[in-house]
Amino acid sequence: MSFVNFQSKEINCKIVYYGPGLGGKTTNIQYIYQKSSGENKSKMISLNTENERTLFFDFLPLDLGEIRGFKTRFHLYTVPGQVFYEASRKLVLRGVDGLIFVADSQVERHEANQESLNGLYKNLDEQGYDIKKIPVVFQWNKRDLPNVMPVQELERQLNKQKMQSFEAVAKDGIGVFETLKAISKAVLMNLRSNV
Repeated sequence: MSFVNFQSKEINCKIVYYGPGLGGKTTNIQYIYQKSSGENKSKMISLNTENERTLFFDFLPLDLGEIRGFKTRFHLYTVPGQVFYEASRKLVLRGVDGLIFVADSQVERHEANQESLNGLYKNLDEQGYDIKKIPVVFQWNKRDLPNVMPVQELERQLNKQKMQSFEAVAKDGIGVFETLKAISKAVLMNLRSNV
C-alpha cells in the first residue's frame, strides 16, 4: 500500500493500469507522461519483454491537495497484457493503491477483456487483497472504432460492482485525464479514511 516518505513529506501512491494486451494501457500512460509538466515527473521507465512492455513513471500532481501536510506523489504502472506474463502482472500489483481497468471496446475483444478482468480478481485474491477495499475505475477505450460494444453492455458484463467508468479514445487523449483524476481522488479519499 502507500509509502510515506517523512523526509520529503510525501505520500507515494501506486496506480496500476490493468487490462488485455493492446487495449490501451501503454497509450494512456504515454499520453499522461507527454502532457505532464517536466518538474513534476520522473523519467519513464520501460521494462521490455519479447512481446510486451511494462511502463512506469511517477509524478506529483499540483491540484489534488495534501493529507496532514504531506504531498501526494502518484506512481503509474502498466502490466503486460498477455496471459503468459502472469508472474509479471502479480509482481506489478504488489502494493497497489488504485486500479484502472482499461477495456478494449471492440466486440471481438470482449473475451480478452473478461479473461483479463478474471485474472485481475484472481491475482488480487491470491495476494490477499480485498477488491472491495481497493479503488477501481473502468475505462472503455477505443470508442472511436466502428465495431464497439454499447457502453451499457460493457457495464453489464464487466462492471458488476458499478464502479466509476469513462469512455475513452486514449490515442487522442479523450478520457485519459478524466480516468486518472477519478482514480486519484478515490485513492486519496481511501487514504484519508484510513489515516
